Amino acid sequence: MKTPLKLEKTDPFKPNLIRLATVMCLSALSIACQPSQDKKQAAEPKAPVITAADARQYVANAEKSLSEDYEITGKAFWVQANFITDDTNALAAKAGEEATKKSVQLAIGAQKFDTIKLDFDTRRKLDALKQGLVLPAPSDDAKTAELSKITAKLDATYAKGCTENGECFTLGKLTDTLANSDDESALLNAWVNWRKVSPQMKTSYQRMVEIANEGSKELGYTDTGALWRSKYDMPADAFAADMDRVWGQVKPLYDSLQCHVRAKLNQKYGDDVVSLSEPIPAHLLGNMWAQSWENIYDDVAPKTETPAIDLTERLKVKQYSEIEMVRTAENFFKSLGFDPLPDSFWEKSLFTKPKDRDVQCHASAWDLSTTDYRIKMCIKKTGEDFSVIHHELGHNFYQRAYNLKQDFLYRSSANDGFHEAIGDTIALSITPKYLKEIGLIDEEPDASGDLPFLMKKALEGVSFLPFGLMVDKWRWGVFSGEIPTDQYNKGWWDLREKYQGVKAPVERSESDFDPGAKYHVPGNTPYSRYFLARILQFQFHRELCKISGNEGPLHRCSIYGNKEAGAKLNAMLEMGASKPWQDALEAMTGQREMDATAIIDYFAPLKTWLDEQNKERQCGW
Repeated sequence: MKTPLKLEKTDPFKPNLIRLATVMCLSALSIACQPSQDKKQAAEPKAPVITAADARQYVANAEKSLSEDYEITGKAFWVQANFITDDTNALAAKAGEEATKKSVQLAIGAQKFDTIKLDFDTRRKLDALKQGLVLPAPSDDAKTAELSKITAKLDATYAKGCTENGECFTLGKLTDTLANSDDESALLNAWVNWRKVSPQMKTSYQRMVEIANEGSKELGYTDTGALWRSKYDMPADAFAADMDRVWGQVKPLYDSLQCHVRAKLNQKYGDDVVSLSEPIPAHLLGNMWAQSWENIYDDVAPKTETPAIDLTERLKVKQYSEIEMVRTAENFFKSLGFDPLPDSFWEKSLFTKPKDRDVQCHASAWDLSTTDYRIKMCIKKTGEDFSVIHHELGHNFYQRAYNLKQDFLYRSSANDGFHEAIGDTIALSITPKYLKEIGLIDEEPDASGDLPFLMKKALEGVSFLPFGLMVDKWRWGVFSGEIPTDQYNKGWWDLREKYQGVKAPVERSESDFDPGAKYHVPGNTPYSRYFLARILQFQFHRELCKISGNEGPLHRCSIYGNKEAGAKLNAMLEMGASKPWQDALEAMTGQREMDATAIIDYFAPLKTWLDEQNKERQCGW
């Protein structure tokens, strides 16, 4: 889900040196300089001494400017998302361009205080200003303009879905084929066709990496990957190692799932298509990127006599409206002790697709001021959207918690994985127990039906973990040069085979650029946040369930109605980004490290079943 829109905006003063015959003033710092009275020494001005007080003033100016710009910029994007026209696109593009320019200026200005000893908050806020950039442009105006053109071109190439020869493909249709077809040749054609679009991106992507690395080095980072990893309150290399540590905790569960899925696909397609000792061909897993496997559920699910809950049908039987679905999600948070959302939420949010205009239907949560919270969503009366609404309101309640307590530069989640994790944590409480308490079902189903439920959850979430890890590992390697330009595609598939046990279904070469077939790569959206969110949501869920007194299986726990759990949750949400994420994690769980054993606990019955199924199989690849 799209997290709240927070564009970087900067101090209106430009951080440049104004050189006069007898004076040197740093206008970005508002340093008052007096001209020398000794005209003989006027030719050799002394640079002003930058102090901790100057740094604090710089931060204060920045936060004031950020706060003033934030609402109007956010509204420009809100209007563009809800009234898609050439005019609103132009207005949003202009707002984005101005915000980007200011963010670069502000980050460069913040760098001037790198060597000064500062108090914790001033240093943390200055770091936030520098680390807010995803692709920092160098100070060279020509390269800044070039970088802007390249990123726009990459984004447009993906959106259009056309090859250089003018052959065009619709991603939605190709995705539907992969999700619904049983024809292996049709699956292969859909997979290959989408990857015909991305080779043209490669040269531009290489140049983008070069320019962004120049900008990152100007900010004091070895490369852009190091800049991305620096946002996690630990040394860049230590963060990468911690990701691998957490992956090691959950890998045995993933390996068991991969082994079972491969065996079932072998039964369906035969040895010529799926080998029982090699990685799974990527086109057979029901998803264009093989990042989640829920669409092959019917091929691999356990068979039980207890039917799964059809939440879509229950919503229909109970005659839920779209607004009632949102009210139900709000009531979940109210049951934990949170105040209701403001009236403006109900007046200004988009809940259903309008008939008279084009809108962006992708669900998202927005905070446009400390009192203005909204969601944008074309709600369908389905079980999936019922869960998504709970997730999106998780963003809104997180936004309000830190907005009311923190300074502007701290109005964000503890790290970028926390925001996604909070919404998903709430969604984990949509259990049969919860559905019975709110009257959507009459009785909780027998525990014998838990295995199909857990399999579906694993195909959605556990299958994603290695993909969520390797996307940024590839980019870190590209930015650092560890993956050279003539091995971009090889590096991509080496990582996919190593972590996912998934391989390309046909031979690939360096004339291909398969990373570009995933939006987040040409769109330059860091991806580690999604891996972190998958880990953290279960860690949060386990702790909140302990607080709520849950004594049953973790996957059956719901914290609905437990105000003690709500208070614990809110205490962490209010911290925003004011402290290192390890402090926020400790406030919630008592732990300072991410811990994927909560996932093992949650899926314990499924792991036992998978190991039983895999007894006579050769697992691994």
